Parts: sequence; structure tokens; C-alpha cells
Amino acid sequence: MQDISVEELKSRRDKGENLVVIDVREPYEHEEYNIGGKLIPLGSLPSMLDELEELKDIEFVVHCKSGARSASAKAFLQSAGFSKVRNLIGGILEWQAKFPS
Repeated sequence: MQDISVEELKSRRDKGENLVVIDVREPYEHEEYNIGGKLIPLGSLPSMLDELEELKDIEFVVHCKSGARSASAKAFLQSAGFSKVRNLIGGILEWQAKFPS
């Protein structure tokens, strides 16, 4: 799947679409600013696969600060058989630039 822009993600969430949003940053980053996704730091992702398995048919959006860690998370999830995974383009930095709180 192609990656997703912050505008598309916001629009789809505002409409109440069923998406699994995963924040792969570290806990301190998540505490500083988050968009409501489930916190699963990149290093913890492999140990969480069983928990995520039941959600495999739902579209996943992974994000981090800028998009690099979440690109790794996307590749990992795809290699584990998750086919509906998208990376948030520009990450939290882009989100904050477009939607300052």
C-alpha cells in the first residue's frame, strides 16, 4: 500500500474510519505529543505481533517523528504478513506543521 499523508489520515479519523494507528516512537516522545495512536516502540514491535494478529485485516498506519522508524516498522509488519500497512508521510513533525494545537 502507498504511504498516507497527514491530511488523509486526519480526514479519515475525523470520519470515524476504522484504522489501527501505531506510534513507534519512545514513551517520552509519545508523552510530549501524540495523535492518539497505540504506543508500541519500534524495538517492542516484534514482541507485540501476537496481539496485533487479530487486527491483521484492518488498515494499519504507523508513524514516528519524521517517518524513518515507521518506514522500518512498515517493512517489518509487511514481512510478518500484514498487507494493509501505511507509513505516515513526514510523521509527527508534518502533523504538527499542518495541524498546530
